[in-house]
Amino acid sequence: MSGGVDSSVAARLLAEQDFDLSAVFMRNWDTRDESGTDEGCEWKRDWEDVQRVCKVLDIPCRMIDLSREYWNRVFEPSLNIWEAGRTPNPDVWCNREIKFGALFERLPMEDEKAWFATGHYARKTWCNHPRPRPQLRCAKDPIKDQSYYLSSISEQSLARTLFPIGDFTKAQVRDLAKKYDLPTAERPESMGLCFIGEKTRFRDFLSSYLPPNPGPICDHVTQKRVGTHQGLWSYTVGQKARIPGMSEKLFVSGKDENANIIFVVPGGDHPLLLRNTYRPVGWKTIWADSPIPGEAFRGMTKIRHRQPLVPCTVSCDEHGLLITTDIPQKGVATGQVIAVWDGDWCLGCGLVSSTSYVGELRLQERASASSSEEKSGNYTERMESRYVPPKRSSPKCQFPSSSRLSYG
Repeated sequence: MSGGVDSSVAARLLAEQDFDLSAVFMRNWDTRDESGTDEGCEWKRDWEDVQRVCKVLDIPCRMIDLSREYWNRVFEPSLNIWEAGRTPNPDVWCNREIKFGALFERLPMEDEKAWFATGHYARKTWCNHPRPRPQLRCAKDPIKDQSYYLSSISEQSLARTLFPIGDFTKAQVRDLAKKYDLPTAERPESMGLCFIGEKTRFRDFLSSYLPPNPGPICDHVTQKRVGTHQGLWSYTVGQKARIPGMSEKLFVSGKDENANIIFVVPGGDHPLLLRNTYRPVGWKTIWADSPIPGEAFRGMTKIRHRQPLVPCTVSCDEHGLLITTDIPQKGVATGQVIAVWDGDWCLGCGLVSSTSYVGELRLQERASASSSEEKSGNYTERMESRYVPPKRSSPKCQFPSSSRLSYG
């Protein structure tokens, strides 16, 4: 239980059935490491709300401190990705490494009748293929569906998991919380990453962990320098770039990790912000023994939690998996998690390692016409936004060997 209305209602629904319930609260972030106090991240309030709900439901609860595991298996690898200029998704990793990883390891799940239930908006079905196997499905509420966040968990974890609110909308969950008179019925929905809080700017938070590494901000078409950034981690692709002295609105369209350059374009509808082809690495299916298909197939995909599923073609060539969306997507960054569905069945996910532009050739020709032949030759390769591992003699942190997703 998290202290929110979703896990509270999930517990109440299970209490109506013949289950011997016990609630677990995860503490994933130790604010004392930063401020020397227990303030921030609202974990105390969350824990108090869990206790209040469990008192109403008359079930035991306990807190498990997983802050060390979270730091080593989620936060430090995320810092490594941010520092290299890419955009990780710690929430996906938290489910894989902590909730369905470290927490599973701490709980007495040896009993075949023991189940693990969460307040995720997702559903699970079973099929015979050729033995009974679990399938992760989208929730009834397409806006709140969280199967994207669960796209990297293992088949073994999924098989032992229940999603009590998967067949309800958020509005219905709120109504149930009020009906059951749960203490969290009116609690507002939490947004953003748990370790940042709602009052801290993300860039300011990262600056306390990552050293500045100033570099040029360049116009993506003309290649002219228009400003200076404090590190590739200070902006993500698709984000508005605030550059002193520039009156027009500029948006980040790409990065050159080796040259430490951030590229920008004028306006939020510029074609260089659009992508329609993505090369994922570290691809893992929930069914671990399911190979990458040799033939192309039609599916659905998304690269962010709060975006609708979009039709795509999944194919495989000599370089690996390739995902092409029917509708171009705006602001796709390397490092983001890209997941694939067959209808509403979530198959698995990988990390975006490279992307291709819509109308790339036309834009490259425009860049060549606006700069010297030598200069355009230097940047043609960069404009393709291919991922190249950064040259770092002693990286700050590495993916743990237990990670199911990694850059190769």
